[in-house]
Amino acid sequence: MISVKLPNQSSVMSVMTKAAIKASKGLLRDFSELENLQVSVKNNMDFVTNADLKADKIIKEELLHARPGYSFLSEESDEIVGEDSLYRWIVDPLDGTVNYMHGFPHWAVSIALEKNKEVVAAVTYDPLRNEMFWAEKGCGAYLNDKKIRVSKRRSLADALISFGMLEDGVSPTRGITHLKIRRTGSTTLNMAYLAAGRIDVLYSIANPNRWDVAAGILLIREAGGVVADKNGTPISDYGEIVIMSNVDLISAAAKI
Repeated sequence: MISVKLPNQSSVMSVMTKAAIKASKGLLRDFSELENLQVSVKNNMDFVTNADLKADKIIKEELLHARPGYSFLSEESDEIVGEDSLYRWIVDPLDGTVNYMHGFPHWAVSIALEKNKEVVAAVTYDPLRNEMFWAEKGCGAYLNDKKIRVSKRRSLADALISFGMLEDGVSPTRGITHLKIRRTGSTTLNMAYLAAGRIDVLYSIANPNRWDVAAGILLIREAGGVVADKNGTPISDYGEIVIMSNVDLISAAAKI
């Protein structure tokens, strides 16, 4: 787990990173047990669902204990409308569930904080690699104690492209097989990797679930990246997100 002191953190960011780390302990324990399970697919899925729900419970308790008036939106539980309508937590306790179920080591915990419907703080934690991606509005994006930026690549021929969630029936490789393409199975890690310059262009479906992209949106923007619609036009809301990249690649990315 994280041992370094993360720089320039506010009290609310400390709450978020603590919650992510605490929930990850149970996820790591259950993930190690998955390798030894000899169960049916259904029971395997039940096991993972329980791990997901336990992580959700831990995060909810930590966040609402620290900020009891805030609202709470999670993939795994009913929405809570708090007394303070200005703030809302947005949580995905286990992004990359299918990866987790198969013992594939690529999944993460995602926590974001909205203020007046705008994300102002974000955490994406990969406990397997001990990587904490985090950002606060106006303060930059970080990986553990190091500041991160999106890549500086200017040509799609040199770019590493990733596809997140896609509509059914969509082939991400149709007509663009000459490009370097990866699909990892975790949207929140895809977005964190783009913020850190590991991925150059990321495509997704329009109208994603908020818990899938809330933290990643702030990470990318604070790292100097662009979140855009299918035409490459930068946008401020979640709804029409289709393309994410650095400034130099966004126009070319929109053409494919």
